[in-house]
Amino acid sequence: MKILLNNREEEFEADSMTVSSMLEIRKFTFRMRIIKINGELIPREKYGSTVIHDGDKVQMLYLMSGG
Repeated sequence: MKILLNNREEEFEADSMTVSSMLEIRKFTFRMRIIKINGELIPREKYGSTVIHDGDKVQMLYLMSGG
């Protein structure tokens, strides 16, 4: 399947996958993040049950603090 991940086309072998699966496959381990699928904010507690499908637009933002 192909998705847009942060405005870049990415290809995965599965037909669909959960947000948690995508994070694991891509080894995204940073804890402070926001994920949107097709503009909809996905709460952290729903990462395991929210499915990403072919053609979806996924945005992942890392939250950082600093000064």
